[in-house]
Amino acid sequence: MGKNLKIEINGAIAVLTLNRPDKRNAMSDGLLAEIDAFFRSPDEGVRVAVMHGAGGHYCAGLDLSEHVSRDAEGTLHHSRGWHGVMDRVQSSGLPVVSALTGAVIGGGLELATSTHVRVAEPDCIFQLPEGRRGIFVGGGATVRVGRILGADRMTEMMLTGRKYGTDDAVAMGLAHYAVGVGEALPKAMEIAAQIAGNAPLSNYMMIQGIARIQDMGRSDGLFVESLCAALSQTSPDAVEGLAAFLEKRAPKFR
Repeated sequence: MGKNLKIEINGAIAVLTLNRPDKRNAMSDGLLAEIDAFFRSPDEGVRVAVMHGAGGHYCAGLDLSEHVSRDAEGTLHHSRGWHGVMDRVQSSGLPVVSALTGAVIGGGLELATSTHVRVAEPDCIFQLPEGRRGIFVGGGATVRVGRILGADRMTEMMLTGRKYGTDDAVAMGLAHYAVGVGEALPKAMEIAAQIAGNAPLSNYMMIQGIARIQDMGRSDGLFVESLCAALSQTSPDAVEGLAAFLEKRAPKFR
């Protein structure tokens, strides 16, 4: 277990706690590396991950106190390193549920939008403040946040540094569920347990397929959809799922 990321395994669910509460869980290179290490090689038997932050905040973005002066080439490589980690969170094949509290700012929003289900408490602040600091996003926001909001709304968000609350975030798609104080992690665990009960191949297809299909042309996307359907619908779990439905019982997937 690293010092920046606490990992607990509860059956099929891995609970990942961003553990820099004195920094509002701001993203350091060390924390990024520990997140990367987990998603490169999740514990055997883990089917879903839940991610949240210690101390009342999800993640306040890049830790500016650890800022290192880089030239253009160094900044390019550092940004591409962030992209690689966020891609692994999104596309490792492991569904990830975020329990959001407090700051979901800058790189924290980039991390949150690389996860698949987002549950937010009333105190959340969603913000991309980079424009107010004379810099630009570099951890994937233009793709992930921009895809959710659209270019126009994201441009406004960055130009103004505007802060959005939980209700607005749900309406805009930055979060999926709004819950009460202290309810984000329990709700995230409930959702994770439900997802863990799905067929593993079906979960994998949803994570790997849907986002990629969005990047394809219409005919290519439809063809890939058919391939996903062919693989999943001819699997042993599909046979079990149909039998369970007809027999009015819960399925027992592998």
